[in-house]
Amino acid sequence: MSSSAKYIFVTGGVTSSLGKGIISASLGKLLQARGFSVTIQKFDPYINIDPGTLNPYEHGECYVTDDGAETDLDLGHYERFLNIPTSQANNVTTGRIYNNVITKERKGEYLGKTVQVIPHITDEIKRNIFLLGESGRYDFIITEIGGSVGDIESLPFVEAVRQVRWDLGSNNAMVIHLTLIPYLKVAKELKTKPTQHSVKELLQAGIQPDILVCRTEYPLPLELRKKLALFCNVHLNSVIEAIDADTIYDVPLLMRKEKLDERVLARLKVIAKHEPDLDQWKVFLGKLKNPADEVNIGLVGKYVTLPDAYKSIAESFIHAGAQNDCKVNLKWISSEDIDRDSVASIVEGLDGVLVAPGFGERGLEGKIATIRYVRENKIPFLGICLGMQCAVVEFARNVLGLEASSTELNPKTKNPVIDMMEEQKKITTKGGTMRLGSYDCKLKKGSRAFAVYGDSLIHERHRHRYELNNKYLDQLEEAGLKAVGINPDSGLVEVVELKDHPWFIGVQFHPELKSTVLNPHPLFVKFVEASLTHKKHQAEVSR
Repeated sequence: MSSSAKYIFVTGGVTSSLGKGIISASLGKLLQARGFSVTIQKFDPYINIDPGTLNPYEHGECYVTDDGAETDLDLGHYERFLNIPTSQANNVTTGRIYNNVITKERKGEYLGKTVQVIPHITDEIKRNIFLLGESGRYDFIITEIGGSVGDIESLPFVEAVRQVRWDLGSNNAMVIHLTLIPYLKVAKELKTKPTQHSVKELLQAGIQPDILVCRTEYPLPLELRKKLALFCNVHLNSVIEAIDADTIYDVPLLMRKEKLDERVLARLKVIAKHEPDLDQWKVFLGKLKNPADEVNIGLVGKYVTLPDAYKSIAESFIHAGAQNDCKVNLKWISSEDIDRDSVASIVEGLDGVLVAPGFGERGLEGKIATIRYVRENKIPFLGICLGMQCAVVEFARNVLGLEASSTELNPKTKNPVIDMMEEQKKITTKGGTMRLGSYDCKLKKGSRAFAVYGDSLIHERHRHRYELNNKYLDQLEEAGLKAVGINPDSGLVEVVELKDHPWFIGVQFHPELKSTVLNPHPLFVKFVEASLTHKKHQAEVSR
């Protein structure tokens, strides 16, 4: 185990969804801005091996890394803030831990011993905690423990954290506890009791938090900070206020103001290389908060009542909007509400339309009706994964006149323009059977996609089972739907675009998974730009 890496654990109490991921990413950003090498990992207490088969309503989007890991959406925050890729090692679930231990037990690796939570499960958790540190590439490993302290399922993780602190000593490992300070309207005061109980839960597990980060709607008065320090046994200057922010991208600057990074460095006895360099971050925030223009873009999907289901897409629009000095107003549209009769009234007033990824047939016809409308009315369009497949089906039906569909929607269709890859048809288990992770794509020179990327070889992340059926490629191309991006190894189509349209691109991959604050994804940047152009053109026409 590398002795040089310092380990920071982030736990949560009182309630879930307090923003452990954002606090972890913000702290990582501040340490990175001081010249340190940082990575963040997430330990999830649920028993699924990974979130790949979870309904987005249960857990938000499933984020995919370059190496094909299906992970928690918090890894998206880590990448967007730190601008570095994560991997399989950055997200571990209870399911993976138990699976590893049981596999070892079946192989006889425990030599007849009784396999127990302590030491076997906790040792496996610790092995995973140390994996990234052992690479020698990082000064700091931030580990976020999912769920809330006191949950039955997170107990082994909390115990493993206690052991790591004991193993490494107090200068090499520390715990930040994120908690809630609720405001009681009737009493007109902030209450510390839930935090006191939450810290007691941690203490019962043998962990004294080093820093308290307090989520609050109102500023924390000094008296209240003193009370928290006294009752929770932390230094007064280690009681950090995390007040609700206008945007998650404000949080690193708010944490800098509260000196979270300084407290961490002091606690771990690390000398800062220099003050944090956040100039680029501030430029981005300045553009984000002072847009010169705005556009209305429709996001058509079937999980729109839970925006977290399309978290990376929404964030990509924030990055691309700032790049264009433009505010993107996303209109969340359920594809199940759309049909041929309603599409015009729903899409009216939009400057661009993105048809989102997804699985299954529900809402598919609504997506197809939307695409027909934007194709015929020359509205900028971006289709991602299933959105691209719907564009192919729509074109085959309404331009080629075929009775076409995807075999995902209709297994008995006469013209399966979208079909499953042959090797996938043999697989019966659901988890991890897709084309996952980063693949190459060769773009045709002279295409719009080539102009967007400014390069002929690109690498993008995938998560899908169905592909464009190459038997129909010639017909589609002759009629004007061009395949301009091809996977060089398999010959599978990755990008399609429409010849006689101001901006119509469908991609089989997920560009939203690679957009970061400092590197907005070019497809989103150019799509927002095209939507702005369309808006201005419409304004001129209506004059």
